[in-house]
Amino acid sequence: MSNIEIKNAEGKAAGTVELSSSVFGIEPNIPVIHQVVTVQLGNLRQGTHDTKGRSEVSGGGAKPWRQKGTGRARQGSIRATQWVGGGVPFGPTPRTHNRRLNNKEVKLAMRSVLSGKLRDGELTVVDNYGFDKPCTKQAVAMLKALGLEGKRVTLVVADDDIFTYLSFRNVETVRLVACSEATTHALIDNAALVLDAAGAKYFEEVLA
Repeated sequence: MSNIEIKNAEGKAAGTVELSSSVFGIEPNIPVIHQVVTVQLGNLRQGTHDTKGRSEVSGGGAKPWRQKGTGRARQGSIRATQWVGGGVPFGPTPRTHNRRLNNKEVKLAMRSVLSGKLRDGELTVVDNYGFDKPCTKQAVAMLKALGLEGKRVTLVVADDDIFTYLSFRNVETVRLVACSEATTHALIDNAALVLDAAGAKYFEEVLA
């Protein structure tokens, strides 16, 4: 088990919590993290990029000039790729960028990220966020108390924690992620990762 100090919303110590070493204490597998993040970013692409090929541009029903006797190079159609307004050779066409991942790889990558964040001192665990109503001022004060002001922070919240979500959504440096929607990319793309005690237990149960 890995022990980590829990802080309250005022940034003061509120005890310690034992984190599962199988989730927060493994040796990070960098190649798997890279593979999973690459696939997840690719799956976010819409794949709607498109260019018109030679058969799709307008014009070009006849040769622009006769084959011989003009002194110019022979041309067959103004739709050819060397002409202005002609088709684009080998251009992108709509397609899907989605790739599938093995669930074991996804879980290993997330365990590796969580373990790396804890090892590097970039993981902060709070007892609870303590929002009984939306309040951005209170959210900013909490970040300052935790020493995270100005840092790129990923804040993992419970799926039904609406008040915390509404409090932090306008803070420019904070990215909000619901527990059930957390991805490897969301957990690693930050300078500090913040969980509450319930969120830490959630990852222990899901990733064990």
